[in-house]
Formats: sequence, C-alpha cells, structure tokens
Amino acid sequence: MSTKRKGAYAGKIKKATQMLFYKHHQRPGVKGWELHKAIGSDYPKVLDVLGDYLKPLDLEVKTVFEEEKTPDKPTIEELDKARFFVALSSVETKDRLMGWRVDDLAGLAITISYIASQKGQASRKDVEKLLSEKIPNWKVNLNLERYIRYGYLMQDDKNQLFLDWRTRAEVDQKKLIELLLSAENKQPNSEHYQETNELPIDEDDTP
Repeated sequence: MSTKRKGAYAGKIKKATQMLFYKHHQRPGVKGWELHKAIGSDYPKVLDVLGDYLKPLDLEVKTVFEEEKTPDKPTIEELDKARFFVALSSVETKDRLMGWRVDDLAGLAITISYIASQKGQASRKDVEKLLSEKIPNWKVNLNLERYIRYGYLMQDDKNQLFLDWRTRAEVDQKKLIELLLSAENKQPNSEHYQETNELPIDEDDTP
C-alpha cells in the first residue's frame, strides 16, 4: 500500500472512530449510511481495520442489522441500514463493569429466551409472572427496568416487551434457548427419582 493510500486510510479510520465513539443519537453507534456518506463505499473494510486496532483494548465493532436474522454475506445496501457501535468483547469484562449478580444475569437470560420463543414480543405481565418464579418478587420490576435501561429490552405503550438492539448485538438467541432447554432436561425429576429409589417389590411376596 502506498504512503498516500495509507494516509487516506488513516484519515478514514480516524473519522470512523470519532463517529462510533461520539454519542450523537439516543442509541449508541452510527448507521451504515452515515459511515458510507462520511467515509465512502469502502467503510466496511475501514471498520475491519479499526477492529484490529481495538482488539488489544478488549473492544470490537459490532453490527446490528435491521432484520433480526443476520445475513451470511450482507450487501452494501444491508450494511447501510445496519447500526455499528463499539462494545466490550470479553464477557468477563462486561460482567465486571456492569456489576451484575448471577441471578440478575440468569433473569435476563430467561427473559430473552422467553420473548424470543414468543416470536419477539410478550406482555410485561407474563414476563413478570415468569421471573417471579425464578427470582425474589421485589427484584422483578427492578431487573426489568434495568434490562430496558441497558438496551436489552424495550417496552411500548401497551406494556408489550420486545428484544432491543443490545440483545440482537450481543446475544446468540438460538444458542441461549438451547442451553436453557438443556439445563432443564438435566434437572432430576423428583417423581422419577422417588420411584427408582424405592425397593422393588416382588408381586409373589405380597400378602
């Protein structure tokens, strides 16, 4: 790569960094079309290079597409409609900075998997009922408000809950549901346990 081209790329990387880190919307990040307009049609390649620079800092450039399903090979048109932002790449770092307890994270996992299983939306009342079976009642509303505040959920004026941008960016919903189903299947069945641990009775020995 020529010195002139390197200089041009350095300028584009600097511009992309400024746009991604500077909060100029209610939601973090920037739309693809904004990057396209400011940097040019090669902005996806610029973001790849920026991602390499961010790795040592435990950061990465995340992409949230307009459609819930992430395309395998997104076109420039699909990328223009997507949102890009910088996020922590390490789960351990996220947990440490957010300061969430294990039961808070478990509640989030249950909530996301339930809403995903309901085709992306569920009434808050139903979610509250589900969470009250898993965590203390006094924490249910507090946790739901936290999930909304952090961008994992959003709520409309009819008290319907939906999966928000952060869930779509950070959570593999299919894998999460599979893990929860697997955990449920591994729980011992108390009735079966009781039956199999009773002494076998030979019918011929019964009075």
